[in-house]
Amino acid sequence: MKYFTSRVSNNPEKQKRQSTYTDTLETSGVKIYYGHFQSNSIECNRCGHIWPNYNEKMTDVNIATQLMVDAYQDNYDMGMLISGDSDLVPPIRAIQSNFKNKRIFVAFPPKRHNQSVAHVSKGSMIIGKKLLRTHQFEKSIDNGQGFILQKPTEWEVSFMK
Repeated sequence: MKYFTSRVSNNPEKQKRQSTYTDTLETSGVKIYYGHFQSNSIECNRCGHIWPNYNEKMTDVNIATQLMVDAYQDNYDMGMLISGDSDLVPPIRAIQSNFKNKRIFVAFPPKRHNQSVAHVSKGSMIIGKKLLRTHQFEKSIDNGQGFILQKPTEWEVSFMK
């Protein structure tokens, strides 16, 4: 199993929660692949106000690369992709046209369904909030090195909405 993300920056609370989550995933045997955030600024055409903006970079490229490498190395018959990012349509098409025995199935997170992604996949579903609620990590997990990872209380609240 592989997880793709970019490190959160400029928000210590979010950074801590993200680190807890990725540490928990790694404890469970998941391989983490990191992209990065690129910072730039946006200027209001009316008032001239400038504020910082951050864009996630390389995550979709990392996903596409790993899908292709794993197909080439025959690491799967069916790959399950949990995403609604339409940037992944070309690699899904490429895999399914170049590897006739490979299938990409897409599971969409809540409120992330994308028709173009569903159309090119060999099956799709929407992950409901109830399913997410019932399949969370425990409140405390030992990382295997004597440190206990604690589930942030904010995660409990967010799934109740």
